[in-house]
Amino acid sequence: QVQLAESGGGLVQAGGSLRLSCAASGRTFGIFAMGWFRQAPGKDREYVAAIPWTGGSTNYADSVKGRFTISRDNAKNTVSLQMNSLKPEDTAVYYCAAGRNYYTTFRRASNVDWWGQGTHVTVSS
Repeated sequence: QVQLAESGGGLVQAGGSLRLSCAASGRTFGIFAMGWFRQAPGKDREYVAAIPWTGGSTNYADSVKGRFTISRDNAKNTVSLQMNSLKPEDTAVYYCAAGRNYYTTFRRASNVDWWGQGTHVTVSS
């Protein structure tokens, strides 16, 4: 099994920045990609960003492209999401996600193999 633990959420004003981190533990050799989803109140969980566990390029939802940056630290088994120029519509619970296949895991939430518990991000206007 793989365990994912997020940190770094909070309250920020519009235009501000936050950095989320996710630490993976357990059978991490099974991870081939990690990333983030988010879920706003009353809405479906939506894809945010993903990164392959080794090599390759990152991918972002159009809504966050140019504002968010995903990165990884393989030595520490962590993935981070730097969020800049935050908007009120970015308010959501952000979930760390991991899977066995970079090309399929993040196409939909139901494909994700492992989830973190979520961390709240609130952007005030």
